[in-house]
Amino acid sequence: MPLELRFGPDDLVRCRFAVSPLCETHEAVRTLRRTERHAYHVPWLDRTRAAVAGLDLAELWLLMPTPGYTPDFLGPPPDAPYTAAATFDEEIARLRATDPTVAYEEMRRSLAGAADSAAGRTLLADPAAAVRRLADATERAWHALVEADWPRVRAVLAADIAHRSRRLAAGGLEALFADLHPRIAWTDGTLTYRSAERVRRVQTLAGRGLLLMPSVYCWPEPVSGFASPWQPTLIYPARGIDALWRPAASASAALSRLLGTGRAAVLAAVDEPVTTTVLARRLGLALSSVSAHLSVLRDTGLLTAHRDGPRVLYERTALGSTLARA
Repeated sequence: MPLELRFGPDDLVRCRFAVSPLCETHEAVRTLRRTERHAYHVPWLDRTRAAVAGLDLAELWLLMPTPGYTPDFLGPPPDAPYTAAATFDEEIARLRATDPTVAYEEMRRSLAGAADSAAGRTLLADPAAAVRRLADATERAWHALVEADWPRVRAVLAADIAHRSRRLAAGGLEALFADLHPRIAWTDGTLTYRSAERVRRVQTLAGRGLLLMPSVYCWPEPVSGFASPWQPTLIYPARGIDALWRPAASASAALSRLLGTGRAAVLAAVDEPVTTTVLARRLGLALSSVSAHLSVLRDTGLLTAHRDGPRVLYERTALGSTLARA
């Protein structure tokens, strides 16, 4: 059944993008239990298996029912502009500051039938202590599952937002939503997501606009949510997930003869949006060498570059991709 998000005139000018390391951490925790939906994430799951074995995620999982409601306080939508995105430390501090009364009401709603379980009673008996334990578990999950990969993940999310922003500039919301997800459609001021839920839901945005958050770990289905007073939010799978966990491609002998070994290696390795620093680490090359190669490849039309806050992300052009695959 569909979820219908109905826009009014004020909502059209209040759509924005955001990135949240805290929300990505919780999506990563969910991914550990999506046994039928791993696909692209298998290399990541294999690599983190030992770290996962040392985590106690029982209370977090209890508050992530499928289907069902996950407490908003665990990962409220970012209120800062995308260009001034909060760090994980800032977001986890916000979680730790949750009002116990709010936490109790949201946990009670999330637990529903599990409220009478021993674990559910423990959470509800002392919501302040529950918030501390949930924040601790989330922080451990961040360090074990996401932190080391965050520069790569962040680059993919930033590239997705750059792509969507270009579509928005070129064709408005109709172009923005056209390829957001196969189950999402924009018609006559209504954004419809045909989810697997059995109940049809209609939400009027009422001047609050819509927050769009690309995610690596929510693949393959979008996630909608956040109750009032939060801004209505749609978390959707980011472009480029398919290349995220693959090892850096190696350049062919022919490509190396054409471009030189260093430039060929750089071009082959840019199979996802990436920064100079990440690319240098991946290839084991000096930062200055990678920077010089990127500059030449960009000047010859094989790469494009766009700024994401203090970082510059490089992507292959269509010509660059054709050459790298040849």
